[in-house]
Amino acid sequence: MADLRDGKVTRPVAEQSVAELVQHGTEQVSKLIRDELALARAELTQKGKHAGIGVGLFGGGGALAFYGLGALVATVILALDLVLPAWAAALIIAGVLFVGAGLLAFIGKSQVSRAVPPMPSAAVRSMRADVDTVTAAVKDRGQP
Repeated sequence: MADLRDGKVTRPVAEQSVAELVQHGTEQVSKLIRDELALARAELTQKGKHAGIGVGLFGGGGALAFYGLGALVATVILALDLVLPAWAAALIIAGVLFVGAGLLAFIGKSQVSRAVPPMPSAAVRSMRADVDTVTAAVKDRGQP
């Protein structure tokens, strides 16, 4: 009975020559490696995206902390000047900016932790399983 592979009719495996089997094996391993590399590329792209978002949020948190420090300096100046309650308003603004900076830093940290480790673990696991399957098939094929 004939077998249909990639649009080509082939003979059953038991009837194929060693050269044909090697050719089919080479084609299958080549396709498998291409698919695994595509999976690794997709996984690294996703992790890079999370790392980029996390770094951007860290930067935003740092900018807000910088403005909070400026507001705190203005608060100290106003307090030392012993002017009316203008210092209280500046202190409230500094507190709000620091809370915002803390929130952005926390969200940024969680985004960066989702990107670590950068190794495409799903692709590595899949590749190991493929190698184990091929190794077992070769060993089984070699047994009389």
